[in-house]
Amino acid sequence: MQSLYQVTVIVVTYNSAHCLPSLHRLLEQCPYVIVSDNASADGTAFQASRMWPHATVLAHQDNLGFGAANNRALAEVRTTFALLLNPDCELSADQLQQLLQVANQYDRAALISPQLVNAKGRPEISYRWPSTYWVSRGPEVSGPASVGFVSAAALLLRLKVCRPIGFFDEDFFLYYEDDDLCLRLFEARLSMIVTPEVRALHRSRRSVKGGSPYRAEYLRGLHHVQSKLMFVTKHVGADAAKRLHGHLVWQTALALPFRILVFSPRLIARMWGRFLGLLRWTPHRASP
Repeated sequence: MQSLYQVTVIVVTYNSAHCLPSLHRLLEQCPYVIVSDNASADGTAFQASRMWPHATVLAHQDNLGFGAANNRALAEVRTTFALLLNPDCELSADQLQQLLQVANQYDRAALISPQLVNAKGRPEISYRWPSTYWVSRGPEVSGPASVGFVSAAALLLRLKVCRPIGFFDEDFFLYYEDDDLCLRLFEARLSMIVTPEVRALHRSRRSVKGGSPYRAEYLRGLHHVQSKLMFVTKHVGADAAKRLHGHLVWQTALALPFRILVFSPRLIARMWGRFLGLLRWTPHRASP
């Protein structure tokens, strides 16, 4: 079995206290743990320090965003590997050891990823080729495979390979920071391996819980569309981003009335956030 002393587990939290019990089975067994908390208002940082006295808890005064909070934690890591784990993902110590075994087998790989599955055990689309190169098609992989993108919801990084490329671009506040990182690694001809026999449970969009669920959906919509446009600007070009922006403005404007007719408050909030995100977007940078 691979030693858990090889890896530091990093969990970025934001109002995620309700997720901590599901992480306990893994984190209590891992000697190196960093919780990077984005100014939670629900006591996440305090509860994490109580549950795992051996963990380093970085309690940020402001919400830095997903990538920046991971970067602050990665700066503290002294082990060979770092496991990035979303609060709404569940992975056992045995599964982590399996990932480490694959990482040691493919000793030049930058990233090793499990297959994400939903609460019903069905595989999620958590890996593919880079969207700027090809559209991925075909059946899911049946064994370890080199791919061009893996989700950062559960991701094992080999730090000596990743550091020269850099970690997350902090201009991305939320969403597309993993697309950007993987594309930079892909263009540097560094391997990213998905390991389908290791399956991590992903309770998607349950990592944040607060007193304003509709505002949370609004912010999801806003950040997602702005990060998408930022990604296209950075990796395809400003003209392509402007064309995409125009298409999304009309698409969203036409779809919003139908969302209102169906009357799903969460979807309306998310679509409204998307619409305002499009109106506020500039070709240079998305607003946090």
